[in-house]
Amino acid sequence: MAEISKDQVRHVAHLARLAITEEEVETMTQQLGDIIHYAELLNDLDTNNVEPTTHVLDLKNVMRKDEPRKWIEKEDALKNAPDHKNGQFRVPSILE
Repeated sequence: MAEISKDQVRHVAHLARLAITEEEVETMTQQLGDIIHYAELLNDLDTNNVEPTTHVLDLKNVMRKDEPRKWIEKEDALKNAPDHKNGQFRVPSILE
């Protein structure tokens, strides 16, 4: 079984920019060790007759076919705009 050390917990905390106390290091070492132990139990499962999958549900693409079609003219799109100039939509500035 792979064990996690206190130094590894401190290193991960440092990478995550977490300030943890020695008491928390103790707690996290135990908890992360338990998680690793639990995950290693999966190695005991017999998966010889199980097909590899990328997802547990059978998914299929439900998007429409990408086919070219006629679009509205620029003038028709701009006539619904509250403000436009030089063939483009104008919007209020959000930068100061």
